[in-house]
Amino acid sequence: MAILNAFEMLSKPPADLPSVAAVFGPDTTLRTWVIAALSSDGDVTSFDGESVRWSDLRDDLATASLFDFDGKRSIVIRDADKFVSQHRPELEKYVATPGTSNRFIIELSSLASNTKLYKAIAGDHLAVACTSSSDKKLGITAATRRKFLTGYVARQHGATLSGEAADALIEMLGEEIGMLETEIAKLALYKAPGETIDEPLVREVVAGWQGKTVWQITEAIATGNAAEALLQLDKLMSGGQRPIALLPQIAWSLRRLGMATAVVEHREREGRTVQLEDALAAAGINRPSDIQQSKAQLRGLGRARGKQLLPWLLDADLRLKGTHSAEGRDRFLLEHLVMRLAKAAPKK
Repeated sequence: MAILNAFEMLSKPPADLPSVAAVFGPDTTLRTWVIAALSSDGDVTSFDGESVRWSDLRDDLATASLFDFDGKRSIVIRDADKFVSQHRPELEKYVATPGTSNRFIIELSSLASNTKLYKAIAGDHLAVACTSSSDKKLGITAATRRKFLTGYVARQHGATLSGEAADALIEMLGEEIGMLETEIAKLALYKAPGETIDEPLVREVVAGWQGKTVWQITEAIATGNAAEALLQLDKLMSGGQRPIALLPQIAWSLRRLGMATAVVEHREREGRTVQLEDALAAAGINRPSDIQQSKAQLRGLGRARGKQLLPWLLDADLRLKGTHSAEGRDRFLLEHLVMRLAKAAPKK
């Protein structure tokens, strides 16, 4: 049938839902919403993928709902990564000739595109990729992410969200849909029905103490005060902020400092002189107050640290979405990054 990203599937579900669907990807909020949308027309029976066996499913897959005659009964395997690895032959056989009385939904954190199972589901049924990270192959871009927030997510809370407000939310909180949806729900309370949530409101309400604390972290990093940076980081995580949502907030200003350093390095290699103000402007820092603050931060970091900002931030982002995504490991990684950035910053 198709492979869709979750933004497409939720915003405009297919007219005919298939007998088999794979719902996969790192965003648990999107996976939950997609499963709810796929199973909204009938009874739902869920199994834990960590413990269920194929023999446990045979009767359920062959039995239609006894109470709902208009819709299909949905059989959902939650967290099915282990289940799929243990029962791949049985799944491939079922997907080739599925039953017609039920809808079989498999939820996974990942599903390799080069497997027979993926190709069979994507070819004849439905595969839904649940990620908010940009991916050209899946059709996920900054524009589609913004449209999803201003459309589908805002409508769930009876809110009207401007594109600029959506961009500001992503800038401050990162791309995790669950975190963004929570903040949109809060912002909806500040506006009467029909009024628009705009960028100034987002920055006023969402930034608040959290924005101030993130600023204190970046200041502490720039001045080499690792203890203060870790203290403020602990405040945010104790307040419920997850490392994967905190990293984009901390990285936002540091990334621009790294880009400015890269501009200086590039022009020096070309034998050209460059003013620090020009390099900062090329990195998107234009306001006089921001320029002065950024100059002080770059001097605090020093050239050697400035050159490492971009690769270190990229490495941390990839690890948080991969090897260090589990609870505990994600906190360790973020604390290690802060120590790495602040520890050796030169003293003034």
